[in-house]
Amino acid sequence: MMGPKEMLAHKAGAAFAARADDEPVPSPCISVCRMTPDRSHCEGCFRTIDEIRAWSKSDASQRLVIWNALLERAGITVAVP
Repeated sequence: MMGPKEMLAHKAGAAFAARADDEPVPSPCISVCRMTPDRSHCEGCFRTIDEIRAWSKSDASQRLVIWNALLERAGITVAVP
């Protein structure tokens, strides 16, 4: 079974590929919706509360900015096509 970081890395590849194909940028949510003890970010998708709130109103470019921030926060490096 994959952990949250492995699941995010897999979804990140799809997110950046979708953008390259001019498809909608998928949400990083992996259905592990709980905040860290310090409430800095979600333990599943690594987004902050503000990023989670902003997601539905964000365009593709803003969503990719959120993706980049959460990947950095998670310590995940993804090769972007």
